[in-house]
Amino acid sequence: MPAHRFARMTWTEVEQLDRAITIPLLPVGAIEAHGPHLPLDTDVIIAKAMVWAASELLEAEGLVPLILPPVSYTAAAFASGFAGTISPTPGAVRGTIAGIGRSLGRHGFRWLAVANSHLDPVNLASIRAADDVLDGAVEMIFPDITRKPWALRLTEEFKSGACHAGQYETSIVMAAQPDQVREDVRAGLDDVSASLSEAIQSGKTSFESAGGPRAYFGYPARASAEEGAATLAILGQILCDAVVEALVPRAGEGG
Repeated sequence: MPAHRFARMTWTEVEQLDRAITIPLLPVGAIEAHGPHLPLDTDVIIAKAMVWAASELLEAEGLVPLILPPVSYTAAAFASGFAGTISPTPGAVRGTIAGIGRSLGRHGFRWLAVANSHLDPVNLASIRAADDVLDGAVEMIFPDITRKPWALRLTEEFKSGACHAGQYETSIVMAAQPDQVREDVRAGLDDVSASLSEAIQSGKTSFESAGGPRAYFGYPARASAEEGAATLAILGQILCDAVVEALVPRAGEGG
């Protein structure tokens, strides 16, 4: 069966979905500064594109992707000094995601697959905390792309940690929504080789202190739509693989 857009369904259509093979997919992004060349909702664009890429693969596995509306407002402390960034508290993020999971569980759904593209450490912790308080309402499937084995599949810039609004993210937006990239600005941006992940490990708490005074890290001028399409294929496969891995043990147990 094809993917369903949850918000465009009626309640009776949702009621008829086969809970044994339906996989709710939740895109999680942020509204935060992404350099002078990408929109504030860049992470939302990426998360939604990741979900759509995974949907085709999940259909091929005989599953029914159920695409939920994105969680767009998440903790974004690192970018809080830049105009446009909206950063709810970690508790609000945790509560929103856990509440979505509990609601799905009340209606008989068994899983919640989270496609997160917002890599602020506070947001990542909030997602993991949501899983801790779900109390078994649903099984959360969360392939954290900052961790092995998933991170190893992604681009060299991503693995370097110098990747916020850089070549990695800019390429994906160029592939998914090219009209949202300010090309006249992007082409003239200098490289910023400072590793955001290393800065986080050393205790930095903002883009400015981490070496990104314009809210980007990496090499946006080197981005391409071709790289973005290839990366989206990888992200879709990551989400699909995480779902299949979560379901296989249950199938083996006859669950």
